[in-house]
Amino acid sequence: MNTSDSERLSSGFSEMGFDLAEDPFAADVFVLNTCVVRQSAEDTATGMLGRLGKDKKNRGNQIIGVTGCMVGPEKSQLKRRFPHVDVWSGPQEFGPILELAGVRHGLDPSGCLSGLVPETPHVSSFIPVVHGCDKFCTFCIIPYRRGRETSRTSSEIVHEAEMMVARGVREITFLGQNVDSYGHDLRPRIDLADLMTMVHEVNGLERIRFLTSHPNDMSLRILEAVRDLPKVCEMINLPFQAGDDTVLANMRRGYTARQFLQKITQIKEMIPGVTLTTDLIVGFSGESDEQFERSMDVLRYVEFEKVHVSEYSYREGTFASRKMKDDIDRSVKKARKAAVGELQEEIQTRNNAYLVGCTLDVLVEGRKRGRLHGRSRGDKLVYLNTPSDLKSQQPRVGQTVEVEIIESSPWSLEAKLSGAQVKKEKVPVA
Repeated sequence: MNTSDSERLSSGFSEMGFDLAEDPFAADVFVLNTCVVRQSAEDTATGMLGRLGKDKKNRGNQIIGVTGCMVGPEKSQLKRRFPHVDVWSGPQEFGPILELAGVRHGLDPSGCLSGLVPETPHVSSFIPVVHGCDKFCTFCIIPYRRGRETSRTSSEIVHEAEMMVARGVREITFLGQNVDSYGHDLRPRIDLADLMTMVHEVNGLERIRFLTSHPNDMSLRILEAVRDLPKVCEMINLPFQAGDDTVLANMRRGYTARQFLQKITQIKEMIPGVTLTTDLIVGFSGESDEQFERSMDVLRYVEFEKVHVSEYSYREGTFASRKMKDDIDRSVKKARKAAVGELQEEIQTRNNAYLVGCTLDVLVEGRKRGRLHGRSRGDKLVYLNTPSDLKSQQPRVGQTVEVEIIESSPWSLEAKLSGAQVKKEKVPVA
């Protein structure tokens, strides 16, 4: 979400006539886009702000702006702590920053504040479709910083998708703190399945993804859209966060481990070969070794293709910070995170090895260390072995090519070109 916000704010600056500075500390305008989902992220942001404050006198009339989740509705404490910051702007509130930059530099920001679309988007780009969150999990600060859920209109999203495709985008990921709840606040009411159906008609768009889902809002209509719409990738990220019912209740997740696994079974039955990824928190308040092992049991049973695991981080202002103790030693959290990593490496090694010899469709996204890379419909990272001496056989960025997998590792796949024409994947599990 922050990447998408930064791209849009940058687009506004470009429309006003600003250029990106090679040295951020020499820039006329310095904007820090913050994340506070974990304490380490906020510590990084506050450390940067401290550095900026020490050097500001030497940088003349530089504007310092802060946006993102660090900036909540109440800014007085932040202003006292960081008096050198010129403007505080909440998530997606681009206006205050652009307006101040315009005033200082004699530029008119009118016309640059609405409908911001990245000027040079990546071939695989993001579109935020719903902002905020209504879930209020006890560990999470996001609802207090990004506010309640607010959906963008479908017409606005379709128009943005058309503009992005015209600028070279071939894959779009719908974003939301809880993307499955899209449209619940719109009238007439629509849902994420309706939105995917509308954007599916955009000419030139090849793939649609969506992040992040909540088990309670993963509806039958959404699953049917993933199954039936050719452009929607057969991939679902469904965080379970913990495998023990008591821990889940303390997190206020709103489901049991059994209910989560029932949802997983429904997804697998409806979408054969679906790629499943998840999020997991280890070391939440009061989590015993036995309760942690239940999370490991879920991982063994489902065999997710990817697990985003994080140690529980105390966040001031959350329900957990007021009512629960952060009583799991940091060394225990680290050991549990390492155990998840070891198990997941085994699972991913085995799953990826099954793909050797199979053909996949890969959307070429760019180069890393001189090698072309891209992703399959199942979000597998694939490196392409192509003849460097034959430029005519080099796939282009933004092109979808059929490849044959020749090697695998837990984290990526190696492939060679299989044919000149794009064909349906033979192994949807990837």
